[in-house]
Amino acid sequence: MTEELQLIYDEFKSSSQKSLDHLEHELLKVRAGKATPSMLTGVMVDYYGSPTPIQQVANIGTMDARTLTVQAWEKNMLNEIAKGIMNANLGLNPQNNGEQLIIQIPPLTEERRRDLVKKARSEGEHAKVGVRNNRKDALDMVKSLKADGLSEDMSKDAENEIQNITNGFIKKVDELVDAKEKDIMTI
Repeated sequence: MTEELQLIYDEFKSSSQKSLDHLEHELLKVRAGKATPSMLTGVMVDYYGSPTPIQQVANIGTMDARTLTVQAWEKNMLNEIAKGIMNANLGLNPQNNGEQLIIQIPPLTEERRRDLVKKARSEGEHAKVGVRNNRKDALDMVKSLKADGLSEDMSKDAENEIQNITNGFIKKVDELVDAKEKDIMTI
């Protein structure tokens, strides 16, 4: 039976790690006032009729802490890339100088910072819900093993182990959200 329990633990850890990875990805999209190429993650560009991620049609870099540059691989794509950035509703206004796009990142107001912190916390809550759903699935699997003859002691130990793993993932979620909140609130 211990092999089955180990499989349950491994599957639970794997699915919870996916929730954590998704949180990290979503937190990258929450800008903290500093220009980072990851701010444009998720921007889609109309590349000859098909929506394409911006990373596949241009290099994104930072000129300074408040300026992003987008160097298109094909100069005729600059206007399409600018449209894609505008359509992504990031609050950014790219300037086309004929060679590349220059994007000034506006400073964040106190109210906007609070909104971004709320968004980060909301993403953290979604991740916690994901981890808790994974815990429920793992506990259900342990119950079915118990019905198939798993001893009471092993069942209790498995439940405790699953809760310990859950606590570890919840702690990691809180650490990620706290770090992002600190980043957002730092002027």
